[in-house]
Amino acid sequence: MISIDYTPAAPNLSSLSFRRSFGLSRLVTDSPLYARLGLLMFLAMAPTFAAASLDDRLFHGVNVWQKPLKFEFALGVYLLTLAFFARFVPVSVRGSRSNRIFEIVVALAIVGEMLWIGAAAYLGVASHFNTREPFFVLLYPVMGLMATVLTSATAVQAYAIRGNQKTLLQPALKAGIVLGLALTLPLTLISAGFMSSVGGHWVGGAASDAGGLMLMGWARDGGDLRVAHFFATHAMHAIPAFALVSAHVFGAYNRRPVVVFAVLYVVFVIGVFIQGLAGRPFI
Repeated sequence: MISIDYTPAAPNLSSLSFRRSFGLSRLVTDSPLYARLGLLMFLAMAPTFAAASLDDRLFHGVNVWQKPLKFEFALGVYLLTLAFFARFVPVSVRGSRSNRIFEIVVALAIVGEMLWIGAAAYLGVASHFNTREPFFVLLYPVMGLMATVLTSATAVQAYAIRGNQKTLLQPALKAGIVLGLALTLPLTLISAGFMSSVGGHWVGGAASDAGGLMLMGWARDGGDLRVAHFFATHAMHAIPAFALVSAHVFGAYNRRPVVVFAVLYVVFVIGVFIQGLAGRPFI
């Protein structure tokens, strides 16, 4: 079986082992700041949902609080994923002063991002691609920098895990985690950077989220560059998940299927990006 714990004991599927590996206490131990802020993002969804229930204003055809809700959920998942992968970062790196400072900067960027998006929802204006309100126009480049900083945490973890010889991870799974984390930053920067340069994510069709794909809101009457952005960001989940399956099917020491999948995943992200640019809906 595959070990994803630091302890040298053979892993098992008992509930105790599961709690030790995936429980919140373990996440907080390995990455206190990321784990706690991730939990806070999920807790923040409650008052945001209440605001959405009491406020019937619409923006782009959907409730003004829908975007903050999506970002709170997405950033919560992102932070808890980083907290989970932190166990494979060398203890000396995790405990270093430079790493603590970096995590604080990432956390501040995430808090700033949510305050910005929440303020836009409160005012009923666009947070992204806002060319009307002077304050948001002025702040947008700063928010772009913050988004880059918060996403860079994946690349930092990828580098640290790659050089760690004491993870006890099997080669296939380690390759999947490193590749997933490493690819998240460049793929996200390309997709998000292009959207920022063109000032939007809709290509053809109505500039509205009303009638969009369930849950995601992606356009169904034209192209939507958010699709590529979504899959780019979730490389950190998709590639390690495949590696976990691949290790069982093709062998824990066989990294080739993982590398091939990572290449195909990049091709897929590029493919849906081109699809969006062509004005064709994902579904």
